[in-house]
Amino acid sequence: MNRREFLETVPAITALAATASSFAQDAGPAQDAGTTAPDLQPINLVKPQTDGGKSVLAALQERKTNRNVSPEKLPPQMLSNLLWAANGVNRESGPFGQIGRTAASASNSQEIDLYVLMPEGVYLYEAAPHRLAPVAAGDQRLKAGRGRGGAAAKAPVNLVFVADIAKYSKAKLQEPGLKDPDIQKSYYNVATGLIAGNVYLFAASQGLAAWFHNCDKPGLATALKLRPEQRALYAQTVGYPA
Repeated sequence: MNRREFLETVPAITALAATASSFAQDAGPAQDAGTTAPDLQPINLVKPQTDGGKSVLAALQERKTNRNVSPEKLPPQMLSNLLWAANGVNRESGPFGQIGRTAASASNSQEIDLYVLMPEGVYLYEAAPHRLAPVAAGDQRLKAGRGRGGAAAKAPVNLVFVADIAKYSKAKLQEPGLKDPDIQKSYYNVATGLIAGNVYLFAASQGLAAWFHNCDKPGLATALKLRPEQRALYAQTVGYPA
């Protein structure tokens, strides 16, 4: 499929990249991730590309779990595109007057935070300014794979899905389920699945390997210095195929 056919299949959203870029320019200081990492600096991600790659239908045909992930580092543009595709800002005016994201969430609560584990340390993906805020220096990738080593410990990127229960109380639409612990659990697990699905499709579109799996939840809670309202849920390992 050529580029013109792709754009006819998936409507062009180039304006969304401009939105993400404007957020990056207008955003203030990085959000407080609850930690300090003096050995790491924030990473201002390059402007995400919002066209190109395989079509949605072709990506669905190619979507698969691949645990054989190369340690080769992802280029800055690829990392930027990956994080934007996962759960970036795709419109300035979304539901209930908030920004819209590439993955849906209950009442647009946006309760899932993406922590990015790389060889040099851990970062929090801040979607609105489209940047990585430092959380902890040092290699924590082993915890993404439940301490078993393998692909997660060597891959260039591990995404850790963290639910922030406190965000439910801040949602503009306070429907009853946001206050029910059992329903909250279903909400944040579905939200995680939607983001992980975006990652899988992006990986298939770009020829990357991706693997969604369990993680060392207690170890990550400590390493990421999570608050009591936060829950480490799962991890997704991404990189070039080995």
